[in-house]
Amino acid sequence: MFAAERRQLILEMVRANGAVSLRELARVVQTSEVTVRRDVRALEAEGLLDRRHGGAVLPGGFTRESGFPQKSHLATAEKTAIADLAAGLVEEGEAIVVGAGTTTQELARRLARVPGLTVVTNSLLVAQALAHANRVEVVMTGGTLRGSNYALVGSGAEQSLQGLRVSKAFLSGSGLTAERGLSTSNMLSASVDRALVQAAAEVVVLADHTKLGTDTMFQTVPTDLITRLVTDEPPVHDDRAATELQALADQGVQINVAGPAGNPVGDQPPARGDRRRDLPLPGPRRGQVGGPATALRPAGGLGGEQSQGAERAARVADLRRR
Repeated sequence: MFAAERRQLILEMVRANGAVSLRELARVVQTSEVTVRRDVRALEAEGLLDRRHGGAVLPGGFTRESGFPQKSHLATAEKTAIADLAAGLVEEGEAIVVGAGTTTQELARRLARVPGLTVVTNSLLVAQALAHANRVEVVMTGGTLRGSNYALVGSGAEQSLQGLRVSKAFLSGSGLTAERGLSTSNMLSASVDRALVQAAAEVVVLADHTKLGTDTMFQTVPTDLITRLVTDEPPVHDDRAATELQALADQGVQINVAGPAGNPVGDQPPARGDRRRDLPLPGPRRGQVGGPATALRPAGGLGGEQSQGAERAARVADLRRR
């Protein structure tokens, strides 16, 4: 395929989906990620798209929301690894809320094996994944069905969450930055996600590396309310993703990086029943009583004379050890 043909296909994919990862682009055009990255840079120079962490988005700074069919085929391996790791954070007999999204749908499939669990959700896909679980109780919110992501939204959904209190909320979104936190492209979805957050003592965000550094229109969870981020290991060339993870960690967000098969990189998967007492509760905790958040320091005393790539590798290595 000639470069012009590749770039036209890349542009069509981004226009159809709103955001596409470099890995997915390379698979579709049947070339390397290095070649795709050059194509994306050329298209960005022409103002036809914007580069983001590990991918490309529509120009203008804010991505539009993709439909469910497009989302379900993006970063599938990464979503599986994230869901595997996140499921280990849920204990038997716990009550949680799970928001809408393709990553949370993957999580729900794994939660079907957790006995005594109560799951409150506004997602038809999450409820469907748990419908035949013998010892899992599913509680659906009210609301109006939003067909593009099979979620219940609106005042009915928000009112049904009033007075609810659970241990954890598991949420996904369209973008995540240290500056604004989690965001989405739809106002109704954002409003319901905020109500889910209010019902939970801890907030766990599930976001693959392509969403790191992406900013969308409606904020759902500010950074200071995010307890933990479960993400996948960013590609070795993705310095911006490592920088965003560093910034999130500096603000007190605990980072779990999923390796192959969902295992924490360089660690064992968290066992159910582990109370995770190192999890900070949401609230004013950044830089207050107890001191500033611990920075992720490069391993081995890296100095300024070393390359930025080595510094990025050290930061990710430090994240892995957490």
